Amino acid sequence: MLVNAKYILEKAKQENYAIAHFNINNLEWTKFILEECEACKQPVILGVSEGAIRYMGGYHVVSDMVKALDKDLNITIPVVLHLDHGSSFDSCKKAALAGFTSVMIDASSYSLEENIAITKRVVEMAKIYNVTVEAEVGSVGGQEDGVANELAYAKVEDCITFVQKTGIDFLAPALGSVHGLYKGEPKLDFTRMQEIKEKTNLPLVLHGGTGIPDNMIMKSISCGICKVNINTELQIAFSHAVREGLKKDDSVYDPRKIMKMGEESIKNKIKEKLILLSNRKEHN
Repeated sequence: MLVNAKYILEKAKQENYAIAHFNINNLEWTKFILEECEACKQPVILGVSEGAIRYMGGYHVVSDMVKALDKDLNITIPVVLHLDHGSSFDSCKKAALAGFTSVMIDASSYSLEENIAITKRVVEMAKIYNVTVEAEVGSVGGQEDGVANELAYAKVEDCITFVQKTGIDFLAPALGSVHGLYKGEPKLDFTRMQEIKEKTNLPLVLHGGTGIPDNMIMKSISCGICKVNINTELQIAFSHAVREGLKKDDSVYDPRKIMKMGEESIKNKIKEKLILLSNRKEHN
């Protein structure tokens, strides 16, 4: 069932675990993620970037696809359909109007004052549609960097001001993670993370979950992280499996069979992450 993120993230905060945010790229990926999360009986946040939305045909296509799969697969776990890194008020509104249940407005490239103003406007709009809002303070590193810029880490006082003035539901403070693959070891600022947790009292989000060692993920959860974004790891697992499958049988041309080659690998990776984030024993 589709829900917004408020209840499941507040529950995760209270019980000291994290919800997996897996990015979706097509129907097959969405199906694989929903099926494995249902098998594990774990709630999930389906993240969709603006690029993925364009690739799949538009906001309504994505929303209707997720709702149809949720219904036809008899999914019983809470599912959040989340706009990942929405670049503008307009993109967030399009998502809300199409039936997304959560949005991220990423105005972190602007000054703090502009970020606050843009985010506050999104929050006011989102309340009308019962949509939850995530926002970013500081700047998470990009794929081209592979390493975080410590000067771009979120400041505690900025996070406090931002939360008080915007009314967001959950916060992504940039504290050393990067999107894509890391060059060297991640340098997460756990001390600052803990302080932001205590002074904002909001569920915190860790972007760039791929490549962060398990022990650092667990420490992040103890410091307030309630949502971990994972995308690249699934892409790598899927693409490796498909390449190996085609090497074994290069006569395959049916796209359904090609996509099927990556199913087991991506589901194994999803299961691994769900077990880690929920801090529980493996399901049967």
